[in-house]
Amino acid sequence: MLAVGAAHAQQSPADTAIANAISAAERGQPVDAARFANAPLYGWLEYAGLRRNIDSLPPEQAQSFLQRYQGQAVAETFRSVWLAALSRRKEWPAFLAAWSPSVDDVALRCAELQARDASGRADAQWTRDAQAIWTSSGKSLPDSCDPVFATLAARGGLTPELRWERLEKAAAEWQPAVMRAAARGLPADQFALANDYAAFLDAVHDRALQWPKTARSRLVASQGLARLAKSTPVAAENALPRFAKALEFTEEDRGRVLYQVALWTVASYEPESARRLAAVPAVSWDERLHEWQAREAMARSDWAAALAAIKAMGEEQRGQSRWAYFAARLTEMAGDKAGAQALYRDAARESDFHGFLAADRLDQPYALCPWMPPVDAAARAAVARDPALVRAIALQRIDRAGWAAREWKDALSRFDDKQRRLAIEVAQDGGWFDRGVFGLDIAGNPEEKRWYTIRFPIHHDATIRSQSARHRLDPAWVAAEIRAESIFNPRARSSANARGLMQVLPSTGAAVAKRNGIAYGGAESLYDSDTNIAIGTAYLRQMEDKYGKTYAAIAAYNAGPSPVARWQSQRPGMDPDFWIETISYKETRDYVARVLAFSVIYDWRMNGDALPVSRRLLGQEGGARKKFACPLAEAPKG
Repeated sequence: MLAVGAAHAQQSPADTAIANAISAAERGQPVDAARFANAPLYGWLEYAGLRRNIDSLPPEQAQSFLQRYQGQAVAETFRSVWLAALSRRKEWPAFLAAWSPSVDDVALRCAELQARDASGRADAQWTRDAQAIWTSSGKSLPDSCDPVFATLAARGGLTPELRWERLEKAAAEWQPAVMRAAARGLPADQFALANDYAAFLDAVHDRALQWPKTARSRLVASQGLARLAKSTPVAAENALPRFAKALEFTEEDRGRVLYQVALWTVASYEPESARRLAAVPAVSWDERLHEWQAREAMARSDWAAALAAIKAMGEEQRGQSRWAYFAARLTEMAGDKAGAQALYRDAARESDFHGFLAADRLDQPYALCPWMPPVDAAARAAVARDPALVRAIALQRIDRAGWAAREWKDALSRFDDKQRRLAIEVAQDGGWFDRGVFGLDIAGNPEEKRWYTIRFPIHHDATIRSQSARHRLDPAWVAAEIRAESIFNPRARSSANARGLMQVLPSTGAAVAKRNGIAYGGAESLYDSDTNIAIGTAYLRQMEDKYGKTYAAIAAYNAGPSPVARWQSQRPGMDPDFWIETISYKETRDYVARVLAFSVIYDWRMNGDALPVSRRLLGQEGGARKKFACPLAEAPKG
């Protein structure tokens, strides 16, 4: 079954022209704007020019723009930039004229309070609005809020109770600097105590032993010890008894510290992990700690303890395919084959990595219940004509992802579920594949998770197949890597400077290209899809040859060789499923499982059946392939 995604929409001459015009406007170069007066993106061209001169822009020109594009994403994008400029210029009447209650940026909300104050409108509502921002967070707030809070304090609006409320929130966020700022204005004796509280978060000190035995003191002391536990668990653990006794800690206070002690120990599988986990009070346990308890026992090959940890999970967590599978696996290892079979059946109803593993254990088809919304050509054509959607897709074509996302959000704000799904189809036809991931309402519409043709696009199929054949790789694996790395966006670029479909670093690209005789024109050539796939597949082959097992190669593709070497040395000979689950990096642990599951689904999309995941993760080929079936009793959740 060969299913190939729609061809990626290339930039047309008109796209290139408007893209160049926008770039020129941003640089302050002359642009023949009249040439684009009827273009869908003309408003964004205007925006680019106005933004460049925003600090000297006349208010009447800005207001004209806001009026002409009222209700469009470009107007609201400009509004935020314009309001920030007016705030810097302290042009408060113009600021209020441009203000919209829909603005939710905290810095601009504080600037709006400044504008109201400067205009003589600091009434009782102003006070309530300012107090709401003051107590909204324990983290640092923008500089534009400082004059607002100064005015609020001068007018008696920052009571000691409000200062303590913000200080406690800052303690919960481990923000000693914010605690000190909140303390200013407290009565002298309270001010001294508040600053001592802040000092404790910076560095645990014995003065805290003399603090008043209040809930506030216990909160701050436990938060300070918890913060210490993140860097030095043993120091926090050793210090806890003295402070707990002196301040009469509750179980919740003790748990706040012991939770972090355990977490930052078990995440590295340190020798004290099991003991420290056992010391955490029941009131402080959550899903995160329960799963780490199971992993820690697995890492020690203490199978009985791992099974007990899974059984201690809540019903909802225990019912997840991951833990149902491992409960089955461990139950089987304990000799209860019948009990294991029932648990495997529960896990195998899910169309994910652990569900597929469970199906392999049962020797049954993989669960897959594809869903496709009804075809409505007329409704789709109407959605495709929506001006905001037209602009969104045009902006995506010219690599203006941020602007495109704003137009997309604006369009979806007016669409119902059916129209939203049609918009996703239109976007995919235009090569904007990630809308099939980020545009689905999986929680509210669970069937959309089964819309596999949208969630798992196939693009550059010929290149994927040819390069996979060249490097002796499964093309479904290569497609899965692209889906996991970039969702088929050839212009994707990470914070680490990884580029293109397979997110190749320029240094890696240069080395792999040289080694494999691949034409390479420098970092920018990684945005060429054929070049990127050629280099990415060659690198996958390199990883496969180095590690000998596909699951380790996938881990190395994500985390790099050093962590994988460490994990291999820590747990040599461990079965692949347990090894993957005990990877200490959450990102990599989930990545390996995700890519392997994606590989199965892409195998189904490309061939109609699949290599069993239990062989796939080992890099084994050949043998019987898996069929797919939708369970009759109940459709799978995934």
